[in-house]
Amino acid sequence: MKKIIIIALLGLFGSMTAFALDGNEILKQVDRNLNPESFEMYRKLINIEPDGTKKEFIMFSVKKGKEKMASIFLSPASEKGRSTLRIGDNMWLYIPNVGKPIRITSLQSVTGEIFNNSDIMRVDYSAEYNCEKIETTDKGYTLYLKAKVKNVAYEAVTMFIDSEKLLPHKIECYAASGMLIKNLYFKNIKDFGDGIIRPAIIETDSPLYKGYKSYIVFAKVKKRDLPSEVFSLNYMQKIDGLRQ
Repeated sequence: MKKIIIIALLGLFGSMTAFALDGNEILKQVDRNLNPESFEMYRKLINIEPDGTKKEFIMFSVKKGKEKMASIFLSPASEKGRSTLRIGDNMWLYIPNVGKPIRITSLQSVTGEIFNNSDIMRVDYSAEYNCEKIETTDKGYTLYLKAKVKNVAYEAVTMFIDSEKLLPHKIECYAASGMLIKNLYFKNIKDFGDGIIRPAIIETDSPLYKGYKSYIVFAKVKKRDLPSEVFSLNYMQKIDGLRQ
């Protein structure tokens, strides 16, 4: 009888624990663990074609709050000086020879290949998605996310999270039809200092780009307070001046 009561209590406790989990709160914490509230970073984006050909881009980026990110290309020479700006759902590309910011979309890509503009100019996941369902396993949490805005690259996202670190190790991205568009793999957790411990590499593959792979390598990620004027169309040609 005692054994039955103990088993029942354990089952009840487990149910209460699962019920107490709030997927949206977990998602917000994942966002903060991936990125500080306001910060700067350097990134190398590497595209690898099926024949082994590589193309690399180096970018300096700054982010403020949940929905603002600006970047400038440092290399290759053909891209140097180009900059991008994202404010919420709105994205722009500045090309020095053109002299006027051009509107771009989340599904386009300023670097080509698998990473699209939404991936490259990533704002907080919680700014774009609601958690509709959460599952717990012995490996962590699985969040099933649904887009809460219209102009979003993926209609649905499934995020697999390490429950101890509250960092994703894999994300599956889906179209409105339910088709898998791509996988994102978060690797090589690194201590960047000042309490920033996050994956230093994001790798992606896609059933739509068979044989292709792309990587983003993060470096010199550090907290930095930035004025709001940095995230404006008028500032896009001056982003390089923020490098310290």
